[in-house]
This record gives sequence, C-alpha cells and structure tokens, in this order.
Amino acid sequence: MNFQQLIPLVPLIEQIETSASSLTLEVPASTYRLIIVRRGHISIHRHDHEPTVCSQAYACHPDHGSYAIQVPKTKTAEYVIITYRMLPDDGIWSQHGPLTTLSEIKIHYMLDELLRTTEELHPLTDEEIAAHTFRKRMMLERILFIYLYESHLTQDKKSSAESIEEILSYMNEHYMLELSLPMLARRAGMSVGYLTVLFKKQTGMTMMNYLYTLRIEKAKQMFLHTDLLAKEVAARVGFVDYFHFSKVFKKKTGTTPSEFLANQN
Repeated sequence: MNFQQLIPLVPLIEQIETSASSLTLEVPASTYRLIIVRRGHISIHRHDHEPTVCSQAYACHPDHGSYAIQVPKTKTAEYVIITYRMLPDDGIWSQHGPLTTLSEIKIHYMLDELLRTTEELHPLTDEEIAAHTFRKRMMLERILFIYLYESHLTQDKKSSAESIEEILSYMNEHYMLELSLPMLARRAGMSVGYLTVLFKKQTGMTMMNYLYTLRIEKAKQMFLHTDLLAKEVAARVGFVDYFHFSKVFKKKTGTTPSEFLANQN
C-alpha cells in the first residue's frame, strides 16, 4: 500500500455507522471497510491469525475474509465503521491491517462531521446532495491520507516494542519527576490510547501502576539504606502528598511506611 495507489483512485462513502458491541464484519467484493476506534479499544480476529488489539484504526480488505470485532467484556468501547468503494472499480487498493496516527483529534472531528452530514433529516436539493457527497469524499480522502502517511511515519521511526522499551527506560531514570500519560505519549510519538494499550500488552500493567510500583520499590531501598524521614523519602520518589504515598505504600507492601521501618529493626 502506498501513495502511488491512491493517486488515480477516488474513494466514495457508501455507509458510515457507529457501534459499541461485538460483531462479525463481512467485507463484500469491491468494497472496503475502515474501523476507527473513538473510545476504549477492541480486538480484531481473523481466521488462523493472532487477534489484533486496536485502539486507533484498522483497514478491512475483501481479500481477507470476515473480521470478528470483540469489545472487552469489562470495558466500554465505541467505534465507527466506514464502508467505501474505490473508483475505478479495477483500481488496485491494498490497504489492510492496523493503522496508527498522531492526529486523532483531526480524525475524530472529521468523523463527527461525516456522521452529522449522514444524519441530515431535512429534505435536500440535488445541489445540496452533490455538495454533501463531494465534501464527504474529500474528508474520506483526508482520513485515508493521514492514516497512510502517519502509519508509515511511525513504522519508519521504530517498532512498538522499541518505543515501549524507551518509555520504560525513561520511567526508570526519571521516576521521581511528575510523569503524565500525555507527556510520555508525546515522547513515544503515539496517542495516549495507543500507548496505554501497548504498554499494558507488553508489561502486563497499566502505566500508572508500573510507575507506583517502581516508586515504592525505590522508597523501600531508601528506607533500608538511608536515615531519611518517611516524608523526605516520599518526596524523593515523586510523591507530593505524603498521605497519598502512605496509602500507595500500604497497598503495594501490605504495611504502612512506619510499620515497614519498624520491621527492619
């Protein structure tokens, strides 16, 4: 899939719909479907393939059979399915698989506009219909361009695993600083949602759970090897509020900081 394919083709939207539940998605011949996740994440299953966790977008191609979309049982998710054709019908369009972008806000804005335009209830003149059709085509072209360009951009930079390893390294070196999900996502060149899913998949923990676990382990080492007061240790491992530190410490270790120190004597 590349821009050479896109240049001679004209995308036309046939249908756009939203869903928040699991379903099986068929892709009829000569049509394509673009799944865009607006909230949460979903997993996409194909026959004889490992499921793909998707928090941004996924391109479905008619040559690859049906797709089972599953929403996590304990989570909520919302996604949009755009069904479209490419003209001329004999043109080559091979977009398929997971797509990434750094421009989710732009994508979601255009989705809102596409849904609003599609749901227009008042009677339209032929001229208004033509204008709406042309506008929807331009927005779909823009969406495809963003995914095509930015998916290649992020792939060229580094693999997802490498990005997570760099984030882990940064957190281990700077655990005492104020670390936020948006800041770490910018460092990784990903959206917050995409980084959250990848981080959990690779480490088995949420990012904040990992950070708190790391900070408490560092605090335990300071208690064992220094004479610092508990409030000083809390500040040095990144907790502004001592009460919060004490609460997290007990949750992670089963004891309060003072109990932990008493047990070492």
